[in-house]
Amino acid sequence: MKILILGAGVVGVTTAWYLAEEGHDVTIIDRQPGVAMETSFGNAGQISPGYSTPWAMPGLPLKAARWLLQKESPLVIRPGALTPMGLRFMTQVLGNCTHHAYDINKGRMLRIAEYSRDCLIKLREKTGIQYEGRQKGLIQLFRTQAQIDHAQEDIRLLAENGVPHDFLSTQEILTHEPGLAGARARLMGGLRLPGDESGDSFLFTKHLAEKAAARGVKFRFRVQIDALDAASDAIYGVRTSEGRLTADAYVLAMGSYAPRFLRPLNIEMPVYPVKGYSLTAPITDPTCVPTATVNDETFKVAITRFDQRVRIGGTAELTGYRTQLSADRRATLERSFSELFGGADLRQATYWTGLRPCTPDGTPIIGPAGRYRNLWLNAGHGTLGWTMACGSGQLLAHRISGKKTEIPALDLSIDRYSA
Repeated sequence: MKILILGAGVVGVTTAWYLAEEGHDVTIIDRQPGVAMETSFGNAGQISPGYSTPWAMPGLPLKAARWLLQKESPLVIRPGALTPMGLRFMTQVLGNCTHHAYDINKGRMLRIAEYSRDCLIKLREKTGIQYEGRQKGLIQLFRTQAQIDHAQEDIRLLAENGVPHDFLSTQEILTHEPGLAGARARLMGGLRLPGDESGDSFLFTKHLAEKAAARGVKFRFRVQIDALDAASDAIYGVRTSEGRLTADAYVLAMGSYAPRFLRPLNIEMPVYPVKGYSLTAPITDPTCVPTATVNDETFKVAITRFDQRVRIGGTAELTGYRTQLSADRRATLERSFSELFGGADLRQATYWTGLRPCTPDGTPIIGPAGRYRNLWLNAGHGTLGWTMACGSGQLLAHRISGKKTEIPALDLSIDRYSA
């Protein structure tokens, strides 16, 4: 089957790889000059199935109200978010802040994330792909007793889903991450997820694209996508800056921009761009940075070790599609890192921002696009695109190929919003 994938981020490229493995004729198009040049480029670098948690949870409204009053808040809502699309997204998020919805959404996210990590392991063993990866787990750091108390619900769901985890004392944290020794007084405990990993998403996508190209996948860059041309029940072409492109099937893997192309087809895809930021700084003292990856629960910041660099990523900003860099968001990232570590030169850090494609229930949308029999969706992964990419790609490749999926998949499609 001839398949056209729209979007060359980590999700689009992994989908292309698995479709090629199934024997399909695959082409990827993207407006950028190369793969992973937007949201996949500078993410936090964490492959975190154990940390796959919906933002919509019981207690979020009160917590968000408190955050919005803080100077260095994990959450910022700009005037650009006060549009019908932004207000609808926030309303849908609030509607998922119940215990019942949280249990369902957390379970779905853990299912696809755990499966994705297993797919990545198989891919790594098969191809030998290198991306500055580390398989040393993740530690969620708690600075207050309240944070520990709030984590009990997550710990319960981890146990119910069979996800390995350990609660750590401060001393046990330092055993795993000795670079935190200077921050001992700030720590009250931690949750370790030994099955989590880390790595540079851009390097992974770049090298996987090279391997996919060797298998026959075609890449067409600097192609502006204008619209999908549809008949009553099928897509018959994609209008682009290089003319109409056609295929037997189409995969929309355009992250935050996917809804724009579905709206003219009368499909409402509840994906909203939640802006995140990262700093990537050179390491100056390897003993004062993480050995792997830690998450600072106070500032909702992830700190990840690469070979010679450290990546500091986080914050959630609702501002529409604006991609300007914000000085106050940089200050939050710098403060989190400086209070915990000290072995990187933040003055030489590269400052980056990207738009995370978030759904109101936290779960990505993977599957067919309503009545259009040859249009497939793979978007809405939020902060977990790198975590869920391999599993999402393999899952969709199986569905397009008419094969039985290895995990339940029907509740991952867009149809769950109309049920």
